Amino acid sequence: MQSDSSSPPAIHWLGAQALVLELPPPATLDRQRRIWRLAEQLRADSDFREVIPGMNNLTLELRPGANASALPARLRRLWQRADGAEEAARVVEIPVCYGGRHGPDLEIVARHCGLAPDEVVARHSAARYTVFFLGFQPGFAYLGGLDPALAAPRRATPRQKVPAGSVAIGGSQTGIYPTASPGGWQIIGRSDAVLFDPARQPPCPLRPGDTVCFIPQEDA
Repeated sequence: MQSDSSSPPAIHWLGAQALVLELPPPATLDRQRRIWRLAEQLRADSDFREVIPGMNNLTLELRPGANASALPARLRRLWQRADGAEEAARVVEIPVCYGGRHGPDLEIVARHCGLAPDEVVARHSAARYTVFFLGFQPGFAYLGGLDPALAAPRRATPRQKVPAGSVAIGGSQTGIYPTASPGGWQIIGRSDAVLFDPARQPPCPLRPGDTVCFIPQEDA
């Protein structure tokens, strides 16, 4: 199955040793599936040292000796043939304590969206999310599938330190901070799930294509 062929990707160089395939917005699950499938194919290609899928893009680091001049045209051909057929996804359940000390911005999101805080929690936990890609920091999953009624702007002033496990909304996306870091998303809850551990293999339990479900928990 092929789709979105009417929106050809832009292909440009990132320095002298990397190529970027980039699609025009918006990001869709169908396009992400095609990016994942193409990434799988190219990881076995001897021309590429590293293959990094992103949101609506794919970055390719070349190996020394690769025929760089021929790669953009070949990449376009491969994209046109990329099969984005849906595969069985892993379902990962993540427990979340919403609101209170765990979700200091829940009330802010509720006011912005014109909903009661309990309704924000109900809508957020009812959705099934798809991991589009991992980025920003190791283990940070960008999730597609947020209820449009919950879209909320990022904070005007980012926090200097967001606790690990914070579940947050930023614009039309939701995500979980795997480690403590600065951040500007609205924090609505927190999970004790470990989303990045360099001593574990694989270090990140989530991968592109996974389905994520948030399970509300009572504050202990």
